[in-house]
Amino acid sequence: MRKVSLYEPDLSGNELPYVVDCLNTTWISSKGEYIGKFERAFADFVRSDHAVAVCNGTVALHLALAALDLGPGDEIIVPTFTYIASVNMIALRGATPVFADCRPDTWAIGRAEVEPLITPRTRAIMAVHLYGGMCDLAELRALADRRGLKLIEDASEALGCFWSGRHAGVWGECGTFSFFGNKTITTGEGGMVVTNDAALAERLRLLRGQAQHPTRRYWHVELGFNYRMTNICAAIGFAQMERLTKLLERKRAIASQYRDRLRQQDVQFQSRPPEIESGEWLVTVLLPEDVDRDAVMDCLNQYGIESRPTFYCAHHMPMYETQSALPKSEEISRRGISLPSHPLLSDDDIAEVCDRLTSAIGKCPVEQSARIRFA
Repeated sequence: MRKVSLYEPDLSGNELPYVVDCLNTTWISSKGEYIGKFERAFADFVRSDHAVAVCNGTVALHLALAALDLGPGDEIIVPTFTYIASVNMIALRGATPVFADCRPDTWAIGRAEVEPLITPRTRAIMAVHLYGGMCDLAELRALADRRGLKLIEDASEALGCFWSGRHAGVWGECGTFSFFGNKTITTGEGGMVVTNDAALAERLRLLRGQAQHPTRRYWHVELGFNYRMTNICAAIGFAQMERLTKLLERKRAIASQYRDRLRQQDVQFQSRPPEIESGEWLVTVLLPEDVDRDAVMDCLNQYGIESRPTFYCAHHMPMYETQSALPKSEEISRRGISLPSHPLLSDDDIAEVCDRLTSAIGKCPVEQSARIRFA
C-alpha cells in the first residue's frame, strides 16, 4: 500500500553540494561560513535586524528567556494549548507558567485571554503560533507595552506567517523558530532566535557559546550554554532558504485544496483573520463532536495515510496539572487532527486524503467506534 506521510522534507536543492563542501573543507562543527549565510538569509526573510542560529527550537526558547533575565519569582503567561517545549523552558528557567485558554476560532491567544491573568509577578507573555495560525500580535504588543511586559514569540510553526504585513517573530523582544525535519524548512535539528535589539542579540550570541568573552579565550563572564548550530546544519538551512518562497507557495496551494475539498464536510478549519497571511505549516481540522478522533486516525492508517492528533493541554500534564478548566483549549485538543501537508504531496495525494477522511468520519461515530470496518 502506498503511504502518504504526514511530513517529508524537500531536499532537492543545493543541500547535498553545500554539505559536501563542509566535508571537503573540514568545517563541520560550529564554525564556518554557512552559519553566517544562513543567519543573514533568515533575518532578511523575516525582516529582523538580527538572527542567532542554535541547535534546536527548544533551546532557542530557553536562550531567549535567559537573555531576557526571566527566572525564579517571575510569572510568564503561555497558552495551555501548545507543544510542551514552550512551557518546559519557562519551568526550566525557574519561572512559573500561567496557563491561558485559547480562542475557539484561531486556536491562539490575544488580549482578552491574557490580561485577566496578569499579576504583580507577571514579567512576560509567550505568544505561541500553531499550525500556521497566529496570535493577535497587535493586541499582545499593545498590552505588553501598556503593562511593562516582555513579549516572546514561539514561532516554531509560523515561518511564512505575516500579521498585517509583519512576519511572526519580529513583534516581540525575541522570536524563536524550529528547523526540525517536519518544519517548512529544516536543518535536521536546529533553531533560530530573532530580535531587532542589538544589545539583546549580542547577549544571545554570548550565552549561546558558553558565555565566553569575545576576545579573551576560555574566560567565561557568566553562566552560558552550548547551543551552537553546526556548519553542516546551517549549510542545509541555507540551501532550504534559497527555495523558501516556492515551498511556501506549494504549502499554501495544498491548504487551499484541503479547504475546497472538505468544504462540504462538517470539519472546522483553524480560522485565518484578514490580518493573517499564513505559511500553512500543517493543515489541521477539528472533527465533528460526535466522531471518535482516534478511531478516524486508525482508519486513515489502515489506508496508509499518516495523521497526528493535536497537542494535549499543558495544564493536564502530570508536572503542571491544575484543577483549572480551560474548555476551549481542551475541546481543540480532543477533536483536532493534522493531515499530510508536506510540499512533495501531489494533488492526487490530497484528493485521496480527503476522500478517505470523509469515509472515516462516516464510519467512526463515538458510540460505534468499536465496530469499525475497513472497506
